[in-house]
Amino acid sequence: MNNTIKLAVASALLAAASSANAGISIPAGDWTLDIGGVVNAYYTHTNFSGDTGAGAAPLGLGDGDQRSTNNITTGLLPNYLSVSGKTRQNDLDVGFTISINPGASTVQAGRQTSQQENRQAFLTFGDASWGSIKLGKDLGIYASDAILNDMTLLGVGSAAGSLAGNTTTLGRIGTGFMYADWKSQVAYSSPNWNGFSFTVGVTQAWNTVGTLVDPLTLTAASATSTGRGGSQSAYEGKASYEWAGDFGGKVWASAITQKVEDVSSTTAVSGTKSGRATAWDLGATVNVAGFGLTGYYGEGKGIGQTLQLFDGFDATGKRRDSDQWYVQGTYTLPGVGTKLGASYGESTLDGNRTDKTTFGVNDIEDSMWTVGAYHPLTKHLNLVAEYSQSERDIDVVGGGDLKAKAKTVALGAILFF
Repeated sequence: MNNTIKLAVASALLAAASSANAGISIPAGDWTLDIGGVVNAYYTHTNFSGDTGAGAAPLGLGDGDQRSTNNITTGLLPNYLSVSGKTRQNDLDVGFTISINPGASTVQAGRQTSQQENRQAFLTFGDASWGSIKLGKDLGIYASDAILNDMTLLGVGSAAGSLAGNTTTLGRIGTGFMYADWKSQVAYSSPNWNGFSFTVGVTQAWNTVGTLVDPLTLTAASATSTGRGGSQSAYEGKASYEWAGDFGGKVWASAITQKVEDVSSTTAVSGTKSGRATAWDLGATVNVAGFGLTGYYGEGKGIGQTLQLFDGFDATGKRRDSDQWYVQGTYTLPGVGTKLGASYGESTLDGNRTDKTTFGVNDIEDSMWTVGAYHPLTKHLNLVAEYSQSERDIDVVGGGDLKAKAKTVALGAILFF
């Protein structure tokens, strides 16, 4: 199952143009083309409960004690078709990757084209002696290892009930780590020096978006926070050390910073404000005798807690602090290869002075625990069974917290080629 997970990461997320990660290889003159991808679908049943208004976006935990909902949808990974090419020219390894990512769910009669993503379109060039350069759109650098080590990468996790018809669910995004997302970038990756490597890059600046619910009125209009990302790029980097053997593992750290301009866009606030969104994280994973253990922690200022720059600033341009963490344990059954896993994580968005005095919000905490079984029916086909319980807790000044829950059972399969 470990090899299957590595193939999932390589084919579905990184899609690197190398023979080690090849799906279907086709010689074409000076080039070798690799075609690979993912097809997955899950039947999900979700029960919602809790206070009306507490389960606001982006997690979508319902609106109070709603009825249950059943869906057939893709999981955390979308369906994926990736075409990569590689060649050696003028002492350089040259490559490209382009992917398309359709969903596997429809929720409206006669409409089959509502959800489609194009996550990757990049070129690379370099050499094993000095590293490689990437230009184009690919997985972001900051927090990328957090999602690549999440066991729900092969499953569903949260938001199956609210994101039906979308290309993906959320997995553990927003309940333990922030989404690395897919970004336009210019990045340099070092060679591998006995297990140590690093990547640094300049990525496209993004806008601030989002709303923080006022728990006293259960409305979000008074807390709208939108604005411009500014003219300065974001800067991201990560470093890791990986080792093999009977006690194998990996440790990593990453960070991001971006200047945000004109974050105040409400008519009640005049003038142009600016601030800086920053975040960092640390993580480790170890594997021994079929057991796997992963731990992760990160903090941010102005970055938000689920999607980058979502709810990171309030309507007056003031930053909000956030933190996220998760722990995960897995065990692969000898002989059959079935991987059993359990994980728990939290993401917390701290209210600033305005949030506490005006809206009465101390913080918003999103959490989820998941248990799952991932069975390799064949070399490339995995059967998946998961149970996840997501919860949002809005800590109200003076008491009377608001809570919303979503409990999801997911059964399905995921195929890699």
